[in-house]
Amino acid sequence: MAPIVSTQWSTEDVRDRQGEAQIVMDLAQIAPGMTVADIGAGEGYYAVRLAARVGAKGRVLAQDIDAGALTRLGARVERERLGMVSIQQGAPDDPRLPERSFERVFLIHMYHEIAEPYAFLWRLWPALKPGGTVVVVDAERPTEQHGTPTALLLCEFESAGFRLVAFRRKPELAGYYAEFAAADTGRPEPGKMRSCSAAARAQTDRPKGR
Repeated sequence: MAPIVSTQWSTEDVRDRQGEAQIVMDLAQIAPGMTVADIGAGEGYYAVRLAARVGAKGRVLAQDIDAGALTRLGARVERERLGMVSIQQGAPDDPRLPERSFERVFLIHMYHEIAEPYAFLWRLWPALKPGGTVVVVDAERPTEQHGTPTALLLCEFESAGFRLVAFRRKPELAGYYAEFAAADTGRPEPGKMRSCSAAARAQTDRPKGR
C-alpha cells in the first residue's frame, strides 16, 4: 500500500489533453442510462465526466474516504447541477456499495492506496449487477511507488472471486487498463482467500483479456 498523497492525481486540463477519461470510458463501454461507481473520486474528475456520459437517466455514485474531498466534490456537484451524481464516504476496507447496483465500478489510479485490498474486494464483489465489471487503471510499478504490479493485481482480484475480462497497456493512462467480472465460481469464503505476497515479486507475460 502507498500513502495517499493527493486527492487530485493530475490537473484536469492535462488529463483531458491526453484524452484519459474518454479512453477509459470508451474501453469500459459507458453508455447513457448506466449506473456506475467512482471509488476514490477525489475532486471529481471522473465523476463529472461519467455524469456527462451516462446522462440524466444514469446514476453516478462518487465515493472517497477523504471527508474534505467529498465536501469539495459536493460543492462542485451542486455548482454544476449534476443531479445524477450522489456522494458517499467509504472505509479503507469497505467501499460500502449497495448490492447488485452497478454496471461498472471504477478504481482509477487509486488501487495501490487501498489499505486492505482482500477485504475491500471481497466486500465490493456483491455490488455488481449481473454482467457488471470493475475497471482498474494503475501504473506498472511497486505499490510503494504509487503503482500496482500486474501480477499482484491479478492475484488479488482472483483471490477475491473475480476474473480478468480485458487488459490494455495505454501510455495515455500512464499505465494499464484492466477490467474484471465476477468469477463463475462465485465469491470465496474469507478464510479460503489465498495470500498474494509472492505475486508482487513475480514477472508475468501480458495478461490475456478481450
